[in-house]
Amino acid sequence: MTPRSDEPRRDASVSRRGSSRAGRDTEPDADSGGRSGSGLGGISDARAYTPRGRTVRDSPELRRTTGGAGGSADPGGRSRRTPRTGRSADPFRPALQVLDGGRAGAARSARRTVPPGAGRTITPRPVRGGGDVAKPVRRRPADPAGGPTRSAGSPARRPTRRPRRPPRLADAHRRLRLGTLLVLAMFTTIGIRLVALQVVDAPEYAGGGVGDRLRTVVLPAPRGAIYDRSGAALAQSVEARYVFADPELVDDPARTATALSPLLGIPVSRLTEDMGKQKRPDGRPSNFEYLAQGVEINTAEKIMDLNLPGIGTGRDERREVPGGDLAANLLGFTSQDRVGLEGIEARYDELLRGVNGEREYEVGKGELAAEIPGGYNKVTEARPGSSLQLTIDRDLQYMVQRILAKRMQEVNGTIGAAVVLDVRTGEVLAQASYPTYDAADWKKYDPSDRNDAATSFVVDPGSVHKAIVFGAGLEEGVITPDTAWPTPSSIRKGDQPFRDTHPVRGRTLSVAGMLGYSSNVGTIRVADKLGAEKLYEYQLRFGLGRPTGEGVLGEASGRVLKPSEYSGSTYGSVPIGHSVDVTPLQMAAAYAAIANNGTWIQPHLVREIIGPDGKRKPVPAPESRQVLRPETAAALRTLLEAPLTIEGGTATQAAIKGYRVAGKTGTGSRVVDGQYAPGEVASFIGMDQADDPRYVIAVFAHTPSGGGGDVSAPAFKEMMEYVLRHYRVPATGTAPPKFVVYPR
Repeated sequence: MTPRSDEPRRDASVSRRGSSRAGRDTEPDADSGGRSGSGLGGISDARAYTPRGRTVRDSPELRRTTGGAGGSADPGGRSRRTPRTGRSADPFRPALQVLDGGRAGAARSARRTVPPGAGRTITPRPVRGGGDVAKPVRRRPADPAGGPTRSAGSPARRPTRRPRRPPRLADAHRRLRLGTLLVLAMFTTIGIRLVALQVVDAPEYAGGGVGDRLRTVVLPAPRGAIYDRSGAALAQSVEARYVFADPELVDDPARTATALSPLLGIPVSRLTEDMGKQKRPDGRPSNFEYLAQGVEINTAEKIMDLNLPGIGTGRDERREVPGGDLAANLLGFTSQDRVGLEGIEARYDELLRGVNGEREYEVGKGELAAEIPGGYNKVTEARPGSSLQLTIDRDLQYMVQRILAKRMQEVNGTIGAAVVLDVRTGEVLAQASYPTYDAADWKKYDPSDRNDAATSFVVDPGSVHKAIVFGAGLEEGVITPDTAWPTPSSIRKGDQPFRDTHPVRGRTLSVAGMLGYSSNVGTIRVADKLGAEKLYEYQLRFGLGRPTGEGVLGEASGRVLKPSEYSGSTYGSVPIGHSVDVTPLQMAAAYAAIANNGTWIQPHLVREIIGPDGKRKPVPAPESRQVLRPETAAALRTLLEAPLTIEGGTATQAAIKGYRVAGKTGTGSRVVDGQYAPGEVASFIGMDQADDPRYVIAVFAHTPSGGGGDVSAPAFKEMMEYVLRHYRVPATGTAPPKFVVYPR
């Protein structure tokens, strides 16, 4: 009978169990209570079954290994128990067996179900005809040498089937290596990511986190002061407070605005809008919005006493003008955030305001919205602005301004200007305008009231222009101080007649008489001899037709006609100061050149620049040029005394006892947008003394009617008298010349 296909597997199982218990067949086990194998011989033989189907008893070599005569038995007669080779020390095998569907476990169980006492299990085989016939298995006789034998004619035994290889993952070493690789890969990935976060991306994450908690507060740069020539403050910044809102913390904008409006003087609607939630350019919510700047300290304290959520104050500055309207038209003013808007404040704004700083710091969230102690804190210090020391004399400015305003009110004037120059340096000692305003409260005044008349009041100068014509005539030699001509009462140029206001009816009139009586006819005849080209040249030399560059923003340039632009009547109107656009400052500078021995010096307002560290830096030297020779200028100054000294002269009301005052009157028109405005512009420009002048004063007034001798000359006299007293100018002690008006 042929064995069934599962016999080798069963044989192998039995063999493993038999070999592990071989020692029990020869010696009694100490744990069995001395029981011998005589009564259990069949069981022992079955359990000690070899892979070839032999018992230990049949195989001498097996007896030696299990404690026989040639074996290595324990000294006590107990057989040494060999470990079971069928079991693995792999702790994962049970789990793998379960994953394998229980097949491994079932096979092992089958191998362990060999009944004791049986040598071989006979498996019935199916036979032809039905039924199972058991075929006994014969034991082979033992080899005398102690080994198994096989008969010569017996066929070779079929090798036993090897057990199924376990899955690849059942290999403990393979799993260990794979697990190690996975763990190393995981930790490598984590390490790389940590390095990237800590080193590469750390600034970005740190910056992003800090950015959400940062608050930025502007640290205003102290604005430089403006001083007069003696160091007295004309405009300065004083300590104040700013009021701000954090829109993210304001609970009720409408209620908060209602509480702040009376204290700040700002409409509720505007405050409500400023406190609304807003976005910064970078998309983050705004945490700082100005509500008001330059708030007085007492007002800021009242606001803080209200304990309004999201409302705070900080140190600020407020622009203060101690003199109120003193030189206000000249100085100008600043905005709420201290940016120059007009006058010197605007012209030198970049120098005065400095550079603001800022402070960034961390704050908490929610109820802890306060600065975090020890948190991020970065301060960029503000750089204070520089200060200016002007050439203005505060006391003289006050007096000139007061005299001008009084005179303008007396003659019902609308616009007036007065300028006081130091002829030797070109410094502007006073520059007054009418009307004026309070620079501390400039918003309630009309913009036209805030103009600096000395640099923006464009006029036809009238007869004060004649000094330029006579100066050019003397310089070019077309006349001398002794020149005298028969002078008719009128002269025609083109289609326009020009008449004298003091006609001499054809009598011979000296040059001094022409200036003393302000003869139009005599002046036109000098211009004819001089020529239009030369007259135009001297107009430019004396500074007409372009801004003086004094330092006031928006200074008008005026305009003079080129000879190519002359018409028939222009040859008569230009010499007597018509068809010429000038400012009072330009004409004052022209007369200062005559007083300064013919040297024109640019008028200027800034004397020194005082840095934040207190160091003083002189301004660059003003521009200067020679217009007339000194002797020509001296001769012209002498001739200019005639209007004040001859009988019937046009400027007798400007004379000052004890001083040889020289000057000229004028009556012109105001030019507005290229058109003449109603009324007349009365003017007088003079110097303190002809033989040694130091100061020049120009007075212009736009009035309904009236000439310079009646309107402006009296104001000049009062101003010059104060100048002489203020600067303690002594009289020269020389007597004025005796002029011959009609030589023959």
